[in-house]
Amino acid sequence: MSVPIPTRHPERPRPIPAGVRAIATALAIANPTAQQWQVLGERLTVGDEPMDRLVDWMVATGVEQTRPLFERALTDGIANVTDAPAPLREFFDSVEKRPEWVDLDLVRRGQRALRRGGADGMYLARDVSLLGGYQFSGFNKTLLRTGALEKGSNKRFAETMQWAMDVIAEDGLEPLGVGYRSTIRVRLIHSFVRRHVAAMPDWRTSEWGVPVNQTDMAATLVGALVAPAVGAVGMGVVLSPSEYSAVAHLTRYVGWLIGVEDHWLPRSFRDSVRVLAHTLSALAAPDESTKQLAVPMVDDPLSWHYDRLPGLRRRIARAQHLSITSAFLGRRAVRSLGLPSYSLPWYPLLKMPVNLARSVAALSLPGGMERADHRGRRQHDALLRTMIGVGASATIGESAAHVSRVA
Repeated sequence: MSVPIPTRHPERPRPIPAGVRAIATALAIANPTAQQWQVLGERLTVGDEPMDRLVDWMVATGVEQTRPLFERALTDGIANVTDAPAPLREFFDSVEKRPEWVDLDLVRRGQRALRRGGADGMYLARDVSLLGGYQFSGFNKTLLRTGALEKGSNKRFAETMQWAMDVIAEDGLEPLGVGYRSTIRVRLIHSFVRRHVAAMPDWRTSEWGVPVNQTDMAATLVGALVAPAVGAVGMGVVLSPSEYSAVAHLTRYVGWLIGVEDHWLPRSFRDSVRVLAHTLSALAAPDESTKQLAVPMVDDPLSWHYDRLPGLRRRIARAQHLSITSAFLGRRAVRSLGLPSYSLPWYPLLKMPVNLARSVAALSLPGGMERADHRGRRQHDALLRTMIGVGASATIGESAAHVSRVA
């Protein structure tokens, strides 16, 4: 019995960004087959059954009583929750038991590879993956219904960046590590959002599918972890072949933790680019919501926190991030996002020789990897402080916290 495909799914693959297309072509990745295209459409109707089942129980029992139990299991392990209710034990028994294919040494190499991308890697996550993702109007239907405009894009990216920093932190994906906890917490928020938005009277399932569905989650996963590693080459951050493989393995494990189905989890770097290219070709359909979400994000740097010459540095930061978006997404995407104008790619051009020299040093000099790792971590911390201010914190899921209260 065939699954009804939501009408947002296009009849044929759409154009994808030039940079992704070039890498996909170089890796001999073709457009989706008819069967793959069918799956991309069908999985718009599928959420995350294990977590959704747990959330059904949490809501039926009372979130005020069950959320503290969830947090205790997440922090201390389910074995340390005395008389844990069966639904909670069933879920955490499944996620605490790592799949046999997980190679933690390879995960650690992937984390280090992404850390050494430093601030430029995070810029790509913000200015290309997140901002470019607003072209996917199917995503936007859910975002707008969770109060994305009211909460603001700066807060949303700060939370996303904190999650990414937790995931790639040293030991972050070890048992009960900070990245493990943050990822399961995001998975819980996704389920609350799915439940809350699907119940809204204006949600059109036949047109848009299920909120936070498998196809959208797969695109978000590779967009957050693989796309910045791919795009960083355009700013001179070069990884070794083994590092690209490690990033793919890290992405596979994080995807498993966050509830993405197995057939979307990349088995290799080439496979991760295939998932990225195929999901992009199915989802890139801008509409009026694209500009609603993208335009305010352009001006976010004008409120960032600088100790010296704040007015000048904010204007430079705004121009800098526009130049990255223009360089990697191109004129057509810039127009569809409603951005002020196409900007010359001056920042990527300035940073390319610097990052190339640093990449060569990291890959060839004694202690080079360790120095690059430390520099990357310092830059991540500095960027987050610049965005939200010294002493402030980015709490994962805070911008959607109200959803769990009304689910």
